[in-house]
Amino acid sequence: MKTSLLLVLLFAIFSSFTKKEDKVLVFSKTEGFRHGAIEAGIASLKKMGKEKNFTVVATEDAAFFTKDVLETYAAVIFLNTTGDILNDAQQVAFENYIKTGGGFVGVHAATDTEYDWPWYNKLVGAYFLNHPKQQEATLTIVDKKHRSTKMLGDTWQKFDEWYNFKDINPDINVLIEIDESSYEGGKNGAHHPMSWYHNYDGGRAFYTGMGHTDETFGNPKFLEHLYEGIKYAMGHKK
Repeated sequence: MKTSLLLVLLFAIFSSFTKKEDKVLVFSKTEGFRHGAIEAGIASLKKMGKEKNFTVVATEDAAFFTKDVLETYAAVIFLNTTGDILNDAQQVAFENYIKTGGGFVGVHAATDTEYDWPWYNKLVGAYFLNHPKQQEATLTIVDKKHRSTKMLGDTWQKFDEWYNFKDINPDINVLIEIDESSYEGGKNGAHHPMSWYHNYDGGRAFYTGMGHTDETFGNPKFLEHLYEGIKYAMGHKK
């Protein structure tokens, strides 16, 4: 048995003493562009976990994607992942995890991931197309009742790298749209989604297109939005 896999399995056994609903796996493996904000995102999520009383385990080791390991987590967060990051067996394990009620959170470049895996396209909700320069834009809150948006008001001015998307899953529930008249380079039209959620294939998925910059992971509004999205993915009722 490879050393890394043995360590993962030992960690899973140790982690079984922590309640599943209190644990999330933050996965930040990259096989394409690597975002400099990954480290800031991990630090922010670990701080969030300490403050909100849930366990955060961060890794770039795809060996975590086995049935025995995944079932110990309430949600898996793809934090600025890029490219082809899971092999066939790991993909099957992750699909089965979602089908048995697991939760998924995608942050920013999670849509720039696994382009040859149609199931993942539906899970994450869209694929990355391209982006203009980083700039400030106006976000419109279209669902003000969801737990991840009810604190945001009607609009939100924010600086980030704003993705254009392709292959958008028509079944997603859009939470936030970006007003393409407020910045340069938008290509998804009058209803350009930027955050969304949906129940999918037995599990729950939440995605936010924000998260390119270090500053985003220090933004209180964004962190509250993300935290409530994580809670949704974990299956918390309130």
